[in-house]
Amino acid sequence: VQLQASGGGLVQAGGSLRLSCTGSGFSLDDYAIGWFRQAPGREREFVAGIRWSGGNQYYADSVKGRFTISKVSAKNTVYLQMNNLKPEDTAVYYCALRWGSTVHRTDQLYNYWGQGTQVTVSS
Repeated sequence: VQLQASGGGLVQAGGSLRLSCTGSGFSLDDYAIGWFRQAPGREREFVAGIRWSGGNQYYADSVKGRFTISKVSAKNTVYLQMNNLKPEDTAVYYCALRWGSTVHRTDQLYNYWGQGTQVTVSS
C-alpha cells in the first residue's frame, strides 16, 4: 500500500489550496482515509476523514465549514479542499489509510501514511 500526498504550498490568509492523496497497491474498498496535520511543537491532529464505501465525511470543529473532503473512485484519490485558510492552518498535512469503514480521529489507528505535504498560510 502506498499513499501519495500532494498539493501543499504557500498561500495568504483567506486563500485556498487543494490537497490530493492517491492510493495504490491495494484493491479492497472497505477502508477509510483520514487527513491529519502537525504544526511545529504540536501533536498530530485529525482534520477530516471519509469512508471510501459510502463517502461519509467527518471534520474537526476547527475546519468545519472551510474544508471539504471528497473522493474520486476512478482515480483512487481523496481530495481536501481548503478554503478561507488561516495562519493557524499552517502545518504538514498527512493522509492516512485504515482498513475498515470507521473514520477514527486517532492517528494511531491508521495503518498506512503518506509522506506529508507542507501548507503555509501567511497573515
